[in-house]
Amino acid sequence: FFELAAPSPASMLSTRALRALRPWHKRLAPSLVQARNLNIHEYQGKELLREYNINTQKGGAAKSADEAHALAEKLGIDNIIIKAQIHAGGRGKGTYEDGFKGGVHFASTPAEVRDLSGKMMGKKLVTHQTGPAGAFVNTLAVLEAPEIKSEKYLALLMDRTHHGPVLVASAKGGVDIEEVAATEPEAIITQPIDIVEGLARADAVHVAQQLGFEGTAVDEAADQMERLYQLFLDSDATQIEINPFGETDKGEVYCFDAKFNFDDNASFRQERIFQYRDETQEDAREVAASKYNLNYIGLDGNIGCMVNGAGLAMGTMDIIKLYGGDPANFLDVGGSASEEQVTEAFKILQGDAHVKAILVNIFGGIMRCDTIASGIVSAARQVGLTIPLVVRLEGTNVEEGRKILQESGIKIVTASDLDDAAKHAVASISAN
Repeated sequence: FFELAAPSPASMLSTRALRALRPWHKRLAPSLVQARNLNIHEYQGKELLREYNINTQKGGAAKSADEAHALAEKLGIDNIIIKAQIHAGGRGKGTYEDGFKGGVHFASTPAEVRDLSGKMMGKKLVTHQTGPAGAFVNTLAVLEAPEIKSEKYLALLMDRTHHGPVLVASAKGGVDIEEVAATEPEAIITQPIDIVEGLARADAVHVAQQLGFEGTAVDEAADQMERLYQLFLDSDATQIEINPFGETDKGEVYCFDAKFNFDDNASFRQERIFQYRDETQEDAREVAASKYNLNYIGLDGNIGCMVNGAGLAMGTMDIIKLYGGDPANFLDVGGSASEEQVTEAFKILQGDAHVKAILVNIFGGIMRCDTIASGIVSAARQVGLTIPLVVRLEGTNVEEGRKILQESGIKIVTASDLDDAAKHAVASISAN
């Protein structure tokens, strides 16, 4: 996975905030190359770290307050941290839907762990990265909480500018690294890695020294970096972010928090890792689309779009905005979609409560208009069409496609061109 443009230090550090960007075209830029990346939970990432002898806290995952209590008893310590497991940052400053503050809490006894877990489990946590909708917490990480002497930042990622993997680090860890990169770019350390030779020991030691490690901690930090890079390669990761990466009061170098992204194209050889996928943390519409290899991203509008081709999809959304409407999604069925894929795409649009009208815009080059038309009719009959549907077809087998729509008995508005289609779609919502 490579970024689309030469990134600034801030953009290199994380892609987590992309989903929250507005307007919609900023959110869609990465999807033009259709790079879906698997996210996993922190506790799952720590399991991977332990497999590579990378220092991290002891502990595990709990699905209930009783399980959290049992984990705390097993740890047998009085410094425990409980962390909500969601695919978003800002948990510590988050707020639950019932007003309970914080997705990260400290406890000193198993009983306290049970009490806090009961307040953190089974409801939505809202953070600056989840947006107002929040994310449902169904798992907690119960971990030891050693005293942290120093906090650094460390990440491995693929970077287009350097044509391969890069080690990114900063002595200013434990904070919002994107803000550090924006306000103090000189605080960001960038170490390119030769994809053939790997992370050189001398480079790892140099970065450790730049981070401020001293004495034996320098070699230990370099050891951790080398093991992290091996994990990065072996797992087909696109990013491993450790924040904080630091030192305990006992002088041990630890990865205190870990965020992973993996290239979906590697799912065939990373089956175990991809079993970590938690679909409850994803947009249900995007999960459904991925099962049928549809390119879908949900947006905030109310006009559902189904188009073939990313460029045509972007143009369609521009025209909808031009005539006063708001697109509800980016949905590209591709140039060779089957009738089944078209049907499933239509189901996703019809099943979205925010969608008040659907605009289908198809240029039949590789994709045939009669295939699209058959899929539309089949889907409309299966789900029961309850909202206005506007269809613009042009290209291969367009007359056959229009005939299928006309003879379907379904109320469909056919448009002569894209402007006409957008006007009809916007007007249909205003009429309702």
